[in-house]
Amino acid sequence: MRYRIVLIFYFILQTACFAQEDFLAKQYFNDGEFEKAVVYYEKLVDKNPRRTDYSEGLIACYQQLERYQDAEIFLLEKISESYTFPTFFIELGYNYTLQKQPEKAQEYYQKAIQKIDENPNFGYGLGYRFQKYALLDEAIAAYTKAMALKPELNYDFQLARIYGEQGNIDKMYESYLRLIYEGKTARSNVLRNIDDFLTEESTNENNIKLRRILLQNAQKNPDVLWNELLSWLFVQQNQFNSALAQEKAIFKRNNNGSLDRLQSLGEIALENKDLDTAIDAFEFMVSNATNPGTKLNAQLNLIDIELINPNPKKLIAIEKQFVKLLDEYGYQNRTLQLQIAYANFLTFRKENPEPAIQMLKKSLKEPLGRFGEAYIKLALGDILVFDQRFNEALIYFSQIQKKLKNDVLGQDARFKVAQTSFYKGDFDWALTQLKVLRGSTSQLIANDAMQLSLLISDNSLEDSTQTALKKYARADLLAYQKKTTAAISSLEDILSNHKGEKIEDEALLKQAKLLEEQNDFEKARFNYQKIIEFYSTDILADDAYFALAKLYENVFNEPDKAQLNYEKIIYNYQDSYFYPQARKNFRKLRGDLIN
Repeated sequence: MRYRIVLIFYFILQTACFAQEDFLAKQYFNDGEFEKAVVYYEKLVDKNPRRTDYSEGLIACYQQLERYQDAEIFLLEKISESYTFPTFFIELGYNYTLQKQPEKAQEYYQKAIQKIDENPNFGYGLGYRFQKYALLDEAIAAYTKAMALKPELNYDFQLARIYGEQGNIDKMYESYLRLIYEGKTARSNVLRNIDDFLTEESTNENNIKLRRILLQNAQKNPDVLWNELLSWLFVQQNQFNSALAQEKAIFKRNNNGSLDRLQSLGEIALENKDLDTAIDAFEFMVSNATNPGTKLNAQLNLIDIELINPNPKKLIAIEKQFVKLLDEYGYQNRTLQLQIAYANFLTFRKENPEPAIQMLKKSLKEPLGRFGEAYIKLALGDILVFDQRFNEALIYFSQIQKKLKNDVLGQDARFKVAQTSFYKGDFDWALTQLKVLRGSTSQLIANDAMQLSLLISDNSLEDSTQTALKKYARADLLAYQKKTTAAISSLEDILSNHKGEKIEDEALLKQAKLLEEQNDFEKARFNYQKIIEFYSTDILADDAYFALAKLYENVFNEPDKAQLNYEKIIYNYQDSYFYPQARKNFRKLRGDLIN
């Protein structure tokens, strides 16, 4: 019994000692102290000769210390062992490369590839090791040989990456497309990699090559997949009408199946202001939909397009369309989107909230799930805020917040509680809600919460009467009510009577956004430039730079100035919410290949 206790204690001691040596070896290596690391790796290899990670650590130490002869002796011994893994042939070859002996290096690289004849499964490990040392031709040879010997192996993804690095774009596309066709890798992963080599320009050489290969595949093998990929390519190039032609063909070839792809394309076209294509897509859906919900979504999208810059005559016609749709679909829990859309139309377009409120209260009496109920109550609360019935709105928002507190809808409702309290002038309660939301799982909600929280706290400290803050809340409510001209005038009062106060940059930014809505881009640009000039160290500077860059890029057609403003965010505001998009837009304007 005593002997067993001693043995167990000895084993524990040895394990602890071994773990300590392992830790020190890696720590010294990572710190660049190779003289110290090599001592521990030699001990570890001596005790564990079959542990390849220790052997590779020792080889790396020898090479860092330029002890190539020691590495060579060690590696020659390793490859003579019957159980050695063939990557050591590559390590020996690379050791000769470091000594500028390319012939000897190639000899051992080829010996490594020959080992695949013994076991095709070696192909992945050898190919990966060749890639590590940028030996791309050898990596290709390893992967292709393994696949030839054992057809069930598939290294097309690895090969495609290598072909891309070599600039062999045709072969890269062929490998990626084979992966998609055979269904051996998620399509989204493959397309993400292909997208790295494309631009928005259809005349780009890489875009032309992909289109040509897809068309060739479609001719050889008329599979609907090639239409789907052509549609995807046209979307990347903002050729939405060409994408729509593919989607219509896909729909017909699938025996009038799902219209989901057409729905998505219509929404993308609408977002990119290609209204003709969006209308064509949604009208096609209306004509071909067999599902009432799908057809209704398309009809509501068509109404949304009609509501872009409408005149009074058009508003009357749209209201008739809504009434007709309600007669057709009725008040059902499957058509909540229709009831909400009509209520919003009556409120925000016709400034007639009372019938909208009554309609949504009627909808709440229908049998609804908790999410359906939440959507109705959110819409109802928004309309009550428009009508300045703040307390009633707060009741509905709070109900959603409690029932769906762990859902994004619940977080959205909490933000609406804060926003409504802000409009009401209850700044303390608004701050209480916003502090919770700054940790929201939705980045957009968290960012909005932070902005509003800082607006309230900064301007409460400076002005105990909160006069300017109350004016700003009033202007913000007017903007919410779509009373844009009145909101701009209200903000002008702040800019005239509260010069130099903390709230000035907030008023400038808000006013600029509203001026953009009215297409008064010159005045908006003036506001953004004023924020940059006088408030470059404050929290809204990155907002101003980003908004100004977008104006230069999309309105004034001055890409150089847009690039300069994006660059300011990249170098000076790396923690900005806009940083990722600014970086992407900057690289696009510079002509880089980007995802």
